[in-house]
Amino acid sequence: MEQSIRKKNNNQINIVLNHRKKFSVPASEKKLVISNETATKHEMLQRIEEEMGKLVGMEEIKKIIKEIYAWIYVNKKRQEIGLKSEKQVLHMLFKGNPGTGKTTVARMIGKLLFEMNILSKGHLVEAERADLVGEYIGHTAQKTRDLIKKAMGGILFIDEAYSLARGGEKDFGKEAIDTLVKHMEDKQHGFVLILAGYSREMNHFLSLNPGLQSRFPFIIEFADYTVNQLLEIGKRMYDEREYQLSKEAEWKFRDHLHAVKYSSQIASFSNGRYVRNVVEKSIRTQAMRLLQEDTYDKYDLIGISSSDLMLEEETHSS
Repeated sequence: MEQSIRKKNNNQINIVLNHRKKFSVPASEKKLVISNETATKHEMLQRIEEEMGKLVGMEEIKKIIKEIYAWIYVNKKRQEIGLKSEKQVLHMLFKGNPGTGKTTVARMIGKLLFEMNILSKGHLVEAERADLVGEYIGHTAQKTRDLIKKAMGGILFIDEAYSLARGGEKDFGKEAIDTLVKHMEDKQHGFVLILAGYSREMNHFLSLNPGLQSRFPFIIEFADYTVNQLLEIGKRMYDEREYQLSKEAEWKFRDHLHAVKYSSQIASFSNGRYVRNVVEKSIRTQAMRLLQEDTYDKYDLIGISSSDLMLEEETHSS
């Protein structure tokens, strides 16, 4: 290893190491690295960001999706000029309560990976324990293999994945886990496996299966929505359906969301799913109210009044 020693004016010694091989890129190729498609640069990213903009909150998750895009994009630019461009494993763990957007984000990732030619189809196959676990020896492995085959070129999304480890030593759930592990290694670039579920149960599940967590480079936490975020989700749902909350209805909805979110009587609050149920129920109630009226105009058809929000019934049924 060569090194040169230079003495600075203040008598400090500066050691310059010269053991690195210099790599120069011709000016013409530099332009290629930056971009040879200036007019349409990152159109795909803009579309994805526009779609992500429709999601309330999830700032960290949006950042991770953009990070995946950046890695794929730069990797392709490296490949274009002959640099090493190794594929990365993209299997993921999603942790969070129901209604926090896990399935929505999984679909979005599938679409991104398809558009960037990482996955050949980008479709989402949703599954749970019953779809993987069989009734006799060998049945589980076959069911799991069939499900993986169906998901090839896309994403296999297993919700409540921790339930695979609930049956004890003689349960066939372990066989499903072993089959998944084998195929996520053998076909790691053929499909993306996403295991999802409650944070606490998922942590326990991983503790029972040493080495499993290291096979998932992306571990994403889905936080519960705040009251303001839940209200915003509700208002967007109304907008999409061309309805509008009155001011009184909005205040009532906000107060109710605060009460139900922090209620000790509700074991598991289902976040966006709960809001969707309230929205759909209020639309049906509004329809019943208008049915009894002789005349109504466009504003009546659009408006959701506070009386349309049957929140007490929603609380008891959740």
